[in-house]
Amino acid sequence: MAQEVPTQTQHSSTPPLKTGRSNRELSWRVAVNLFVSFKYAWAGMSYAFQTQRNFRIHTVIGCVVVGLSLALQLPPVEVAVLGLTVAAVLAMELINTALESVVDLTVKQTYHELARIAKDCAAGAVLVSALAALLVGLALLVPPILVRLGLG
Repeated sequence: MAQEVPTQTQHSSTPPLKTGRSNRELSWRVAVNLFVSFKYAWAGMSYAFQTQRNFRIHTVIGCVVVGLSLALQLPPVEVAVLGLTVAAVLAMELINTALESVVDLTVKQTYHELARIAKDCAAGAVLVSALAALLVGLALLVPPILVRLGLG
């Protein structure tokens, strides 16, 4: 049986949406052109950056990592690997946010074990990608840092 426990207190850090008329009332329609598609994608990234603490943390760390790789003058392929790894973590965060929102929409203010499992698995996917990114970052950044410090 479902308990009357708000999902907000369970796993979601997403604030409630504002009520009132939306400027995108027909959001179920397909975008009329490529520009509108990019506008919607940017709106999603903007929403995640504004509302999701972990997305902001991953964004800042990703910028530092890419900046450091450029400052250390890593080979272009290594910079590309780091960039793709950062992008994978950010993409996972976006998917996690989307899934949490859909689950919250579906179960509303009730607790459901399958909703918890869905949210936990999505968060686990973010964790796996972040740990993989950490390993890639350490493997590519630590050796040149040690050389610069005269320790390698």
